Amino acid sequence: MYTALYRAYRPEVFEEVLGQEHIVKILKNQIATGSTSHAYLFCGTRGTGKTTTARLLAKGLNCLNDGERPCGTCSNCRAISEGNFIDVIEIDAASNNGVENIRELRESVNYPPAVGQKKVYIIDEVHMLSTGAFNALLKTLEEPPDYVLFILATTEVQKLPATILSRCMRLDFKRVPENTLITGLADICGKIGIDVSEDALRIIAANADGSVRDALSILDQCISGGDKVVGEKDVLEFLGASGDEVFIELTDLVRKRKTSEAIEYLADILSDGKDVKQFIRDWINHYRNLLLTKFVKEPSGVLNMSSENIARIQRQSNVLELEDINRGILELSKASNEARWSTQPRILLELSIVKLCMGAGEIRRATEFVKVDEPVVVAVKQAKAPEAEEIPAEEPPVEEAPAEETPPVEEAPVEEAPAEETSVEEAPKVEETPAEEPSLYDAATVPVQLDCKQIWDDVFRDGEAEKGSFFLIRKNGILTSIEENSFTVVVENAIIKQHVEKNRKLLEDLMEKHTGKRRTMNLSVKESDRGQLSIEDIAKKAGDVLGVHVDIE
Repeated sequence: MYTALYRAYRPEVFEEVLGQEHIVKILKNQIATGSTSHAYLFCGTRGTGKTTTARLLAKGLNCLNDGERPCGTCSNCRAISEGNFIDVIEIDAASNNGVENIRELRESVNYPPAVGQKKVYIIDEVHMLSTGAFNALLKTLEEPPDYVLFILATTEVQKLPATILSRCMRLDFKRVPENTLITGLADICGKIGIDVSEDALRIIAANADGSVRDALSILDQCISGGDKVVGEKDVLEFLGASGDEVFIELTDLVRKRKTSEAIEYLADILSDGKDVKQFIRDWINHYRNLLLTKFVKEPSGVLNMSSENIARIQRQSNVLELEDINRGILELSKASNEARWSTQPRILLELSIVKLCMGAGEIRRATEFVKVDEPVVVAVKQAKAPEAEEIPAEEPPVEEAPAEETPPVEEAPVEEAPAEETSVEEAPKVEETPAEEPSLYDAATVPVQLDCKQIWDDVFRDGEAEKGSFFLIRKNGILTSIEENSFTVVVENAIIKQHVEKNRKLLEDLMEKHTGKRRTMNLSVKESDRGQLSIEDIAKKAGDVLGVHVDIE
């Protein structure tokens, strides 16, 4: 009968335990000096060696060897390994969690060991005991007979009563480092005659998340096909994961805001049977690698991957802004959390790609533009009625030919009426300007020869491809006019104004690209917001822009 690797290669002596040197040192010294405690609490995540170490401690207390204990070869050590030693009792608290089970244990404590020197009780998953069972165990756990030793093991130490914790010597098991896991797996592969590449072992160790049992289970799965050679692609296929080159390419498409190509590329990857949830987790880890390489001079010390892949990640990290990396981690983490409860995780992943490519999201941005533009339409329509009566106040910004033919000031009200008719007749000549666009901007300040809305859209199509945070300006700012040597941008509030100032050069460069002439940007805040914002208003607007809640102390 085949035995799983994590059972077949369970440590027989303390030296074979992986990654728990601090605990091994304590227990070996206590066994050698005869100063063992009457009760231990082994706590830590799954697969880190709690039950194995408990058995090694039981072996050490009952080993027949005169030298270092446990030896792993004497009759008592072999019997404990095989589960046949009468004085070592293992109890699964998940299925024996009642008061009656603990009462039976208390009765058996009264009998001394039959073969060994110590009678050892190993209670696994002790946090599953009922309240009554814990209370029944208290007195025995505090003052057991000299020949009895209790070892409690749990993955959820926070569920144990304080009365239990205070009666035990607590030892915390850490997650096993990836380098230690790789070394241990390589030794086992050598013993069973399997050739596994270093990259394959690295992927196994990364997905084991510090658990030796999980790492051996993944390795067991990879070699179950009968192949004597296991490579990186084999491990990725068994895990349903993807290689680093996949995430580098996908992140590049997102950086360049190529939404359709990114979704098509994802479809090609998932068509090979990749697991969506695993893909999201791996992509988050890729963004984490980008973050680390941005700040760590020698990332090979913190990234467990080949030097070639580290160099590729460094190149990509250099062209990405910190804000883009942060947004990628947060957006994908949110998708990963929601995917746990969703029957359609792929849709969540595709939506995340769209959001990362389009900034705040195309649909939401379009909706916000409608909400902002509607009141402007009303204001323009209301302003058209008095325009004929207040021509002297409205006309100076527009350089119309008829205005120059009537220099006398007193004749301006009489002669300017035809000028308005002329400007109205000339407006339809600009065929490329949609009829509804004057409702978005004040017609008195926008020259008819330049389409402000179209130019503003073109500027942000290029700007967001270079800088992910650019959408904040488009969301909260409007291009109101384009003059001979300048253009005017009106923003919602002072916070957005500061953000626009930081991007002044980029905006002026893009305006030059799309208008054919270098112009200086004039920046102002909407009249309704200027000088009327309290500290509470500023905090609220800052929270709306940044997507966080701002408290005022």
